[in-house]
Amino acid sequence: MIRKAGLRRFVGAAEPAPVSPRSSHPQEDGCELCAQPTGEWHGHVVDTGHRSLQCVCRACFLLFTVPEAGGGRYRAVPDRYLRDDERTVTRADWEGLGIPVGVAFLVRGAEGTEAFYPSPAGATECLLNLDAWAGLTAAHPLLAAAESEVEAILIHRTDDRIETYLVPIDVCYRLVGTVRRYWKGFDGGQEAHEHIDAFFGDIRAASRQFLAGE
Repeated sequence: MIRKAGLRRFVGAAEPAPVSPRSSHPQEDGCELCAQPTGEWHGHVVDTGHRSLQCVCRACFLLFTVPEAGGGRYRAVPDRYLRDDERTVTRADWEGLGIPVGVAFLVRGAEGTEAFYPSPAGATECLLNLDAWAGLTAAHPLLAAAESEVEAILIHRTDDRIETYLVPIDVCYRLVGTVRRYWKGFDGGQEAHEHIDAFFGDIRAASRQFLAGE
């Protein structure tokens, strides 16, 4: 299960990845599992034993798309981006969750669902009204469709709408890295908000309509 400590380990002091919803991008270093060159593509797997991400080559990524591979310790991070335009989360729904910020991501693991928000200090865990969340997942199938540990539900509240997406977990790490790098002062500053807006623009462009049963 990806806990708060695992999120903080990933976004610690390292430079954040480029703001992009794609989980594959050029990587000069070798695969962190087999040490082979990754070439022009690399993906990520979650190391559930250490609650961290590993950059991997295509062969290792494909290997760990099989749940039983490696005893289940490593799990490939999928590359799907979903939204549900037919069943949207309302402002009242959001307020019922008790999350005090405008952006949060929720990750399901063996011990239940945890909520985090990106902050200048890293991924910060926040209290979640579990009863309200259970009611929401019953009414919104997309919220219950994220694969445990490797996908997240990303929610973005603006002045005029609430956007809800199912995304790969590494996308949330990139958002955390963006906030850590650009946020200044109390309200973040213009540069931070421009990067966050661009991030969600990429997510919108990459997402497709959720279909029941996915």
